Amino acid sequence: MTLGEPTQVQQEEPQPVGIEPSDSAAAAELVRTPMWRVRLRLFRRSFARNWALFRENKMGMFGLVLIGIFALMAIIHPILMSTVWDPKVYDPVTGYDAVLTEYEVVEEVTDPTTQIEVSEARIKLNPTIKVGDTVRIPAQPAPPTWTGENPHYLGTDPQGRDILSQLLYSTRAAFFLGAVAALTTVIIATTVGSVAAYFGGWIDGGLMRFADLILLMPLLPLLIVMSAAFDINMVMLGVLIGILNGFGGVAIVLKSQALSIKVKAYIDAAKVAGGGDWHVIFRHIVPNVLPLSFLYMMFGVTEAIAIEATLSFFGLLNVPMTWGVMINTAQANGYLLSGTQYWWLLFPAGLAVTFLAFAFFIVGRGMDEVINPRLRAR
Repeated sequence: MTLGEPTQVQQEEPQPVGIEPSDSAAAAELVRTPMWRVRLRLFRRSFARNWALFRENKMGMFGLVLIGIFALMAIIHPILMSTVWDPKVYDPVTGYDAVLTEYEVVEEVTDPTTQIEVSEARIKLNPTIKVGDTVRIPAQPAPPTWTGENPHYLGTDPQGRDILSQLLYSTRAAFFLGAVAALTTVIIATTVGSVAAYFGGWIDGGLMRFADLILLMPLLPLLIVMSAAFDINMVMLGVLIGILNGFGGVAIVLKSQALSIKVKAYIDAAKVAGGGDWHVIFRHIVPNVLPLSFLYMMFGVTEAIAIEATLSFFGLLNVPMTWGVMINTAQANGYLLSGTQYWWLLFPAGLAVTFLAFAFFIVGRGMDEVINPRLRAR
């Protein structure tokens, strides 16, 4: 090049800031990746991290195992009914088995479980029966039996229905009620809390005062009055519990969480980029409130199971069979205060309500240590 000739400067192609030229192919591949795949990767990474924290909570893992056992009970019942059990005998609502118990005919009864008075036997069976004879009488409720053509591993109720079949069948009803109540609570509470936190003003004031009004009304007595006035089934009960919880205390808690998200920088960035109010609420605020919503969903399942058992015990629900109905059947036939003599009428259903509610509660406590920054393991 001689003096006076125009110089030619070779310009290099600009590279993305923070990316070396050797990483250009990887950056281009990242740009071409669909957004749903990116979100899926982030979700899987977050789930793996949170699952590792949750596994450190022994009580939470124990609750998860209990829930798995009850889920297995719910799954196995229709399989047994279609392959092993005779529906005429083992149907939880209409089944019946005339379990025969042998009694010795005596003048005066000293052991009511093995003896029957001669006058009573003549009235019930045959006027020609004599003292010393052995008779077989259908006896309900029958204790557990492990032998025979139709064994009843947990006995039968006063109507001759199998207790084990009722127990397994009612597990499905408990899971169904819990799912309806929890999902209704999450949808309503998350929406109400996010809307109140975002808009503020009279919208926030109106929604929160309504939540305070719901909190002033005791949930169980209110549902008892409504159950006595209306014909409530399992779906309606789940929706009612979800509405009362969703507009009540859960909405107040989620609103406080949404307020902390509203002031984040990416919310302002979404507004500057042209995002509308509802776009910001449902695309940015609600997804960040959902983890806390799922925590309260676990606690909501516990409450729904306990409320259903109470209302069914009082006979206020239009449901064919639940754990509460099983206890109500024992109470209506005078076996509630029988102690341990008829334990199979009370303990299986009562323990099922206790353990399933306890399982969801301790799983919720385990999730709290993952979601709550103040309790999260570091």
